[in-house]
Amino acid sequence: MRRSSPPWFVAHGLLIAAASLFALPLVWMLLSSLKPAAELAADPHRVFPREWRPANYLDAVTTMPYFQYLLNSLVLCAGSVIGTLWSCSLAAYAFSRMRWPGRNAVFGLLIATMLLPWHVTMVPKFLLISELGLYNTLGALIAPTFLGDAFSIFLLRQFFLTIPEELSEAARLDGCTEWGIYWRIILPLSGPALATVALFQFVAAWNDFSGPLLYLNDPARFTLAYGLEQFVSSYSSQTNLLMAAAVLFTLPIVLLFLFAQRTFIRGIATSGLKG
Repeated sequence: MRRSSPPWFVAHGLLIAAASLFALPLVWMLLSSLKPAAELAADPHRVFPREWRPANYLDAVTTMPYFQYLLNSLVLCAGSVIGTLWSCSLAAYAFSRMRWPGRNAVFGLLIATMLLPWHVTMVPKFLLISELGLYNTLGALIAPTFLGDAFSIFLLRQFFLTIPEELSEAARLDGCTEWGIYWRIILPLSGPALATVALFQFVAAWNDFSGPLLYLNDPARFTLAYGLEQFVSSYSSQTNLLMAAAVLFTLPIVLLFLFAQRTFIRGIATSGLKG
């Protein structure tokens, strides 16, 4: 006997309840950022402020060099996204559209590198970055993205496999090179997957704390993630300013996902349809 699905309002109600539960910390952080320091210290569990103090945001951005950190983070994210899309799309094209000996074995080895913890490659990567003269520059964080990322290559490869091979064959018959096929056919048809990889990499670069901690020692080059930790260390007693700074740090990621969620979901849903 076939079971009937629950009514739409039951499913929607459960989803709204789950979403509200996950959004609760964000709402508490936002409301806490609008409280005076004394009120937040006296009763941190109170939801709505007795006195609204939006000046906390102005105090937060003037207490630390927020806009310098923001600029550094945007430069890091832009460079990382460009490097990841460039290197990973080329590697994914080679793994999905070109035939060469040992392709599957090399791809399996690439996927196996995802099992390696970050600490295993930390010291060799640090020594290499130092030898290249990139230490204490944003280039130390951007340059590795031009060497590819296993997860992004896997995601793009799976999407490229869903593009009909007949398009590439027709282009080859017309005299198109592999570079031309990659640039004129594959990339224009892979917008959702490329946008998904770009979103993943943007979020990873934006939230990266260990990279700046390891490679940067000049406060003028700190990113928001690392600068926020320095702010926490220096102003741990001013919780309202910490909450305001945390909201400013979180807001760009929330807005980015809201505007790109359809493309993001489409890129995830259409990857991995073909092995």
